[in-house]
Amino acid sequence: MTHMRRNSLLALLLTASVAVSGCSTIGKMNPFNKGDDGPQEMAAEGERIAIVAADQTLEVAEALKGADFFLPTPETNASWAQPGGTPDQAITHPEAGGSLSIAWKRGFGEGSNRGSHVTAPPVAADGKIFVMDGGAAVSAIDGQTGSVLWKADLRPGSRRDKEAFGGGLAFADGKLYVTSGYRFAAQLDAGTGAVLWKTTTEQPLHAAPTVSGGRLFVVAIDNTLMTFDTATGVAGWNYQALSEPARILAASSPAVQGDTVVASFGSGELVALRAANGNDLWNEALSRANRNNALSEIRDIAGRPVIYQGDVFAVSHSGVFAATDLRTGQARWSLPVTGITTPWPAGDVVYVVSKAGEVICVARESGQIYWIRDLGEGREKRAGGFMGVGKKNFTTRPIWSSPLLASNRVIVAGQTGELVAMNARTGEVEKTVNLGGPTLIGPIAANGTIYVVTDEAQLIALR
Repeated sequence: MTHMRRNSLLALLLTASVAVSGCSTIGKMNPFNKGDDGPQEMAAEGERIAIVAADQTLEVAEALKGADFFLPTPETNASWAQPGGTPDQAITHPEAGGSLSIAWKRGFGEGSNRGSHVTAPPVAADGKIFVMDGGAAVSAIDGQTGSVLWKADLRPGSRRDKEAFGGGLAFADGKLYVTSGYRFAAQLDAGTGAVLWKTTTEQPLHAAPTVSGGRLFVVAIDNTLMTFDTATGVAGWNYQALSEPARILAASSPAVQGDTVVASFGSGELVALRAANGNDLWNEALSRANRNNALSEIRDIAGRPVIYQGDVFAVSHSGVFAATDLRTGQARWSLPVTGITTPWPAGDVVYVVSKAGEVICVARESGQIYWIRDLGEGREKRAGGFMGVGKKNFTTRPIWSSPLLASNRVIVAGQTGELVAMNARTGEVEKTVNLGGPTLIGPIAANGTIYVVTDEAQLIALR
């Protein structure tokens, strides 16, 4: 398969809203899975109430055009221990990137191809960057030099799971936690890569875990939030969300603050639970009223929910970007944004990237829009025909990663192989960097450096 076809396949997997069966083996994928292999005890189908009106549109507020707003002062962070930096997935405003010059590149294993996909966000701690390739091999890389410190291949040897993808990493207390589409959660010694415990699961774990309060939280492919004791790997309480016959081949990491965990699911549900026992606190469906095409019926919240200043921010593929009160579960405001990314709240604003490639700066309290920067404009491509031959009858736009706010710039990486840095206050593009390979994984920052993982399993450091 050619380089371009591999990239197109990954984009299709993450954006065409194909469903999969419970099995992690790629050869057994079922685009029309009805959830028959999942648990028999399922939550009852609830009534979905639209929270975005059919006539609501996305436009810059007249009163906010050119207006200034508060952003926290950038500060250097020594670690990025969770998929979103911290358990609440809100790291605010790191100082990192400098002139955005590429310091080094390091390959770390199997890239994206027909049977595997690089989907795990990197994490950083103790001067190391931890990454996972498309075949469940985990590596620790020196954050300054790019040298590989250790590598652990966690792919099982059973015939049942020959190929799988997905999962991710989290760091806490000198331990590295791993989840995988090969149906397991594991704890590794972060210094050596030695496996300390490994627990097999019934369902593939396509999401990266979140670690907090002695528990590991991860969402399985069947819309189950699972928990494990970090000391022993023993499974704890589970929460089963609504089943959904069609979903995106990606999964979200929960956000945890205190004794509250907020998780999002392929059903479009945003759910808050007691971290100690899984008791339900509230449930909100991010659903739009005018779902008038097949893709809008995919309700998946593929990006991580983020807890910041008493609110939860999340965006759904169904076309809803909302701020929800953490305590009550009531939506404070909502906007018609279709997305598969993670929002970034900081100070007075929150940034979000739409599936169409729009980077949007929103007033955190009111939901009004300061600016919109369309990164898809000028990057459209005509597609169609048969096997790339014949009349091209539709236009495609590149997919962009979740945003990173660093050193007063909003930074995204994309399917085009570019990293784009925009002025955080105006949205003006300040710099574009050629990464040499496409990516759909959001950049991270640690110790003044920005790190990007590409589809080809390369880790790139920018300073």
